[in-house]
Amino acid sequence: MTIDNTEGARAQIGVTGLAVMGSNIARNFARHGHTVALHNRSIAKTDALIQEHGGEGDFVRTETIEEFVAALQKPRRVLIMVKAGDPTDAVIEELASAMEPGDIIIDGGNALYTDTIRREASLRDRGLHFVGAGISGGEEGALNGPSIMPGGPKESYQALGPLLESIAAQVDGTPCCTHIGPDGSGHFVKMVHNGIEYADMQLIGEAYNLFRDALGYDADQVADVFTEWNAGDLESYLVEITAEVLRQKDAKTGKALVDVIVDAAEQKGTGRWTVKSALDLGVPVTGIAEAVFARALSGARDQRKAAVGLASGRLADKPADAAQFTEDIRQALYASKVVAYAQGFDQIAAGSAEYDWDLHPADLATIWRGGCIIRARFLNRIKDAYDENPKLPSLILAPYFRDAIETAIDSWRRVVSTATLLGIPVPAFASSLSYYDALRAERLPAALTQGQRDFFGAHTYERVDAEGKFHTLWSGDRSEVQA
Repeated sequence: MTIDNTEGARAQIGVTGLAVMGSNIARNFARHGHTVALHNRSIAKTDALIQEHGGEGDFVRTETIEEFVAALQKPRRVLIMVKAGDPTDAVIEELASAMEPGDIIIDGGNALYTDTIRREASLRDRGLHFVGAGISGGEEGALNGPSIMPGGPKESYQALGPLLESIAAQVDGTPCCTHIGPDGSGHFVKMVHNGIEYADMQLIGEAYNLFRDALGYDADQVADVFTEWNAGDLESYLVEITAEVLRQKDAKTGKALVDVIVDAAEQKGTGRWTVKSALDLGVPVTGIAEAVFARALSGARDQRKAAVGLASGRLADKPADAAQFTEDIRQALYASKVVAYAQGFDQIAAGSAEYDWDLHPADLATIWRGGCIIRARFLNRIKDAYDENPKLPSLILAPYFRDAIETAIDSWRRVVSTATLLGIPVPAFASSLSYYDALRAERLPAALTQGQRDFFGAHTYERVDAEGKFHTLWSGDRSEVQA
């Protein structure tokens, strides 16, 4: 039903920005018994939502920001679902001017976390609470239960948390929503979530490519493999929809739809943000970075077209045992996924330390188990690992994942080497394996790098047998001095 806004402050939550995501979240709130105030710059979108879905719950129709704010119970809670950047700042300013101290503004878009830090500090000075909430699950999740990652002042969660938890996905009776931490932490965690998503999708794509180009499978055959995998340890939303995408037929040609889609992947920017942040924090997220670069290379269509026919070298024969190579790919995919999550959690730990957020990885694994794009069976294993050891140096070192990689390692190496010999690109598989090898190495070539740096720039180095920093007089008698 629609409530006339002249009845006063009736709504528990307000949503402004009624494109698909905003509309679906508003409907989700209403379906869970909350009265929802609606606002959009184009009133036609407000009216369309009410006309099509007004029977799903109680909505308050408003036309102006003043009406919108007046329709909300105190403390007022407003969820912004508009385009990131300047549009978000404009809406925040308009709302803040009409609201009162103690009211809560929630940004549910994919905002850059540093913008969220800035906005939270600015609104705090004005007596308002600002919550940057990462929301994952796409259009379906927004309507039926997303994973929600709200940051911001802890006290704001007391008023906001019950509403968000009521509409979030539920796994084993636990809502996929929790207070993440201060200021920009919610959007930071969502950013890294998306980076892991990029890596996960690239790894699945590389597996598909190996089936197609190394084994000669068609889309339906690959779909059957992914369906089988989704019944085991690789069970996840992305593996599930991969099979569905591969089975889809093109109405125009009758071919598999995947074979008529242009092979140039687009991106919204959160993957790039993840890699940039990791560089600033000094955290190697090689699998995520390769996934971002792979999308960029796929989009370099003129370069790729010009490069077709370049020398490939002598290529090996295709695998003779398809069943064994299929199992090898499965093991390599699982091991590489572990690396992607391990790198993502390393970045989260580094961000937590940098910004003094006190983030808890087990909590994140818990709320990513349902609703979000990277939901997967093995998130339960990640939760267990961090519950057992919250200070785990790397997810790879948790007993379960260590054993899983040791089981997979020979298959992983066969996949990377076979792909290389066949001239099939596997940047995420290969970089993940190299990261693992570097992590476990007793000694890296960085000693030579330090020697070079000291030679040309007197940057000094440390010794394995003495404390302190040292410098060799390279342009002199090449004796060593303590710096």
